[in-house]
Formats: sequence, structure tokens, C-alpha cells
Amino acid sequence: MNVTFRQLRLFLALADTGSVSAAARATHVTQPTASMQLKEIAGSVGLPLYEIVGRTLYLTDAGKELAETARAISQTWEAFEQRIDSAKGLARGKLHVSVVSTAKYFMPRLIGSFCARHPAIDVALEILNRDGVVQRLRENRDDLYIMSMPPRDMDLEDRVFMPNPIVVVASTADALLRRKRVVLEQLADRRFILREKGSGTRMAVDRHFREHRFRPDVRLELGSNEAVKESVAGGLGIGVVSRHALHGQQKENGVGIVDVEGFPLASAWHVVHPAGKRLSPLAQAFKRHVLDEVPA
Repeated sequence: MNVTFRQLRLFLALADTGSVSAAARATHVTQPTASMQLKEIAGSVGLPLYEIVGRTLYLTDAGKELAETARAISQTWEAFEQRIDSAKGLARGKLHVSVVSTAKYFMPRLIGSFCARHPAIDVALEILNRDGVVQRLRENRDDLYIMSMPPRDMDLEDRVFMPNPIVVVASTADALLRRKRVVLEQLADRRFILREKGSGTRMAVDRHFREHRFRPDVRLELGSNEAVKESVAGGLGIGVVSRHALHGQQKENGVGIVDVEGFPLASAWHVVHPAGKRLSPLAQAFKRHVLDEVPA
């Protein structure tokens, strides 16, 4: 096969964006040039690499294999560039980090303090729900991943760096906030507003409820902490969120923490990557920064 590094980057952009035109923009070539190069790659491989059904692009099995190979080559090359820059006394490069949505309350500060020490670097930060981060982790698309519930079916390098207490919240107009040590069974007649199934917070809450044989009356399942807080503040029910969603406060924007027996639930933030993955110097430095900056 005769495929250039530039062509591999183009195909990787196609796999990531799902569009020939978007891949062309990402690699700074015209769409006709991108189409021609993609045909050349497929001709060199000798198998179709993608197909378009309706308006959606799907990689074939050969295309998925090529994308995985191209990603590994690209990551290895970036790591090589960073090692050479380090040998020259330079500190530059690009860091790729995926985080679950709740981490948005503290990750910008961690990244900001890291960038203050390394002003020449660029950071690509993906903020997704847990399923999205786990998918990127399975595909090895980033340097590091931040989440509270790492998948158990993967061989991971996993370090805990910070607690993630999970609390019950109610509207500041709710009499629950004035009560001490509410028993979980006393909330049986309350409507609950919870995060979507599959989120780290929801997984922890569901496990706690199962252990205590408590069946919440769920009114809403929402995809963000902000939506949960707004719904609770609006009087639609009581919610369960990470305490980080309240920016460390007891009360915030119309909601407050309820003193419920068994809460806060013990959870933690993890920084993970596939076991055996060779981290770039920049990723190694950021991982050390995360572990040193915030005591576990």
C-alpha cells in the first residue's frame, strides 16, 4: 500500500467528522481534493472504506480498521514531536482531554492553571455525557479522560484525584431545607428529578436506592445538572446532583442541599486512560498536574 501521512490525517478527519466537506475543512484542502485523495486511499487499500446511506456516512469494517490505525500513528507522531520539543527546551503541543459534563464545574480551572505554566500548548476539551466519554475512551481518541464511574470492562490506568459527593437538593422555598436528618423513606411521596440513565450520578443514585430498597417517584430524567437545578428551583420536585454543581455552596440559584440520611453519597473523580497506552510528555505532565493540584 502507498498511503501518505497527510492522507491518513484526512481519513482520520473523515472518521471523526462523518463528512467529506468537514474533513476537507479540518485538513485545509478543497472538497474536490479531499474526494480525490479519499478515492486514492481506497484504491491503495483495495477495499471500500465508507459508504453513504441517505445523507449519513458509515465506515466499513476496513474503514474502521484504517481509522484506528491512523489514530494510533497520529498519536505516536504527536508524542514524538513533543519529545523532540522537550529535548530542544520547548514546551508546546496539543492536549486532548474528554470529560463528563459535571466536570465542567472544575476542569476549566485545572486546565487554566496548567496552561499558565505551559502557555504555548493548545487544549482540545470535549465535554460529553458519560456514554460519550466512554465511547471516546474505547476508541482511544484522547490523551486522558475524566469521569466518576469508569467502565469496569476495560483494562485501565485509573487514578482517583478528588471526591465527588452526591447530594439531594430542593427548592429554597421547600420546608425540607429546614429539617434535620430526613430519612429516605420520608421522601417516598416526593417527585424526583434525576439525571439521565447512564450518567455517573444516576448510576450512583440508582445503586444507593437499590441497596435501601427505595423506589423513587421519578417525574423527570434530564441530561444536565443545570436542567435538574432549574426544574427543582421551579418546584417540579427534588433532585440529586453532584455537589460540584452547586459550586461548593449550600444554596445556589433557588436550590439548596437537603440533609438526607445516607447522603452525600461517596463518589470520586478519576483520571483514566487505557492500560499500556504510552502517554505523550504533555499528557504525562497534565496527569501529574491533576493529581498534585487537587488532593484526593
